[in-house]
Amino acid sequence: MARTVVIGLGNDYRGDDGAGLAVARLLRGMGVPAVENGGDPAELIEAWTGADVAIVIDAASSGEPPGTVRCHRALGHLPGGGASTHALSLADAVTLAGTLGRLPGELIVYTVEGAGFGLGAGMSEPAAAAVSYLARTIARDLGEPRARA
Repeated sequence: MARTVVIGLGNDYRGDDGAGLAVARLLRGMGVPAVENGGDPAELIEAWTGADVAIVIDAASSGEPPGTVRCHRALGHLPGGGASTHALSLADAVTLAGTLGRLPGELIVYTVEGAGFGLGAGMSEPAAAAVSYLARTIARDLGEPRARA
């Protein structure tokens, strides 16, 4: 059986940057094992090392309408560069993991387009709606029976 890990990235104190963490929490409530990562690249790499599939959820600021969900399956097309609330961006962590030979067999990255990332801000309505949708989608795709109900 394939080993799949689900990892939500983010920062609860930076508005929509908490989207990945919120998805992980909802998934755990649906019975799907998921871990939270506050942006530590070493912990991220450790979490997906040896996995057949790693599903990572993170917020994005790419200019898309807030609440837009994107799925990235090509490592060369990960959102990267620019500002990040994490110590290293997700793209940087992927590059480091590749150098170390610690990439998962398949990496699937979901991004939730944020509306705001201000310190102390709450999550925007579009991002919150996207979080709910994405948690249900991932749970369904992983075949969790409670998510189908």
